[in-house]
Amino acid sequence: MGDFAIDTTIEPTGEGRYRAALCPDWEIWGPVGGYVAAIAMRAVGAEASLARPASFFCHYLRATRFDPIDLRVTPIRRGRSAESLRVQVAQGEREVMDATVCVVAEGEGLEHEVTSCPEVPAPDELESLAAHIENGVVAPPTTPFWDNFDARPIDRGQDWPPTEPNDPIWHEWLRFVPTSTFDDPWLDAARYVLLCDLPLWPSTTPQHAWKWGDQPSGWTAPTLDLYVAFHRPVPREPWLLVDGYAPIAAHGLLGWTGRLWSSTGQLVASSTGQGIFRRVPTHQMERSTGRDPAV
Repeated sequence: MGDFAIDTTIEPTGEGRYRAALCPDWEIWGPVGGYVAAIAMRAVGAEASLARPASFFCHYLRATRFDPIDLRVTPIRRGRSAESLRVQVAQGEREVMDATVCVVAEGEGLEHEVTSCPEVPAPDELESLAAHIENGVVAPPTTPFWDNFDARPIDRGQDWPPTEPNDPIWHEWLRFVPTSTFDDPWLDAARYVLLCDLPLWPSTTPQHAWKWGDQPSGWTAPTLDLYVAFHRPVPREPWLLVDGYAPIAAHGLLGWTGRLWSSTGQLVASSTGQGIFRRVPTHQMERSTGRDPAV
């Protein structure tokens, strides 16, 4: 089990530059993209002049390894009400991520909210992922990433795998462990980024799992890009509902959206992105399970 605050720590190296060590506890066939994006958010937070992150957008350029990463934050525009900063992430000579973050000052304006949180049980009404594994409902994950959460699955039950296509959605309550909430607003925002990066494959699986049953799918879908809009911070909320939807897979691409909800039904953040399908190499298939979001 990792520790999100410790494992996303950045070390300043001067002139808007930072270095971070990637912790293997956040592995799914290498460092999860949202984990690297979370570190990028913290680097931007160290350079931002304004207080509130409004949006995050990145291209995942290459897969990362569990080696140190170097981050360079460059202001694109600074203003009194909004600013944009670019963060480039590299490993050695390889650039692995290019991201832009918009930051705003607190302000006033029109207000409305026409949203509807999925009608799902509260986390304390659901069995944990650990209990599902113990009861044989799901196979244990083969990579350590999911050990960083107290997870409460909603959509998966005794009838898994399905016998026909199900709606391409994924609902799951997640709480970081051992520490669940963070006072640092940029660390809190980094928490949202990581969770908003997750829905791509879990929301695709219900549509196709009937084809492969308990066996690996043979496919992976690395994320090409990720956009996150931050709507309201909820730094005291340990539980967040990840609400994923993958409405289309076509021409080798996988489109998805995600929403993050508080335990009181407030919309915290929303996301979208695309993945690109890749065949899973045979040697990786041997250690894959349906639980791992990459397969």
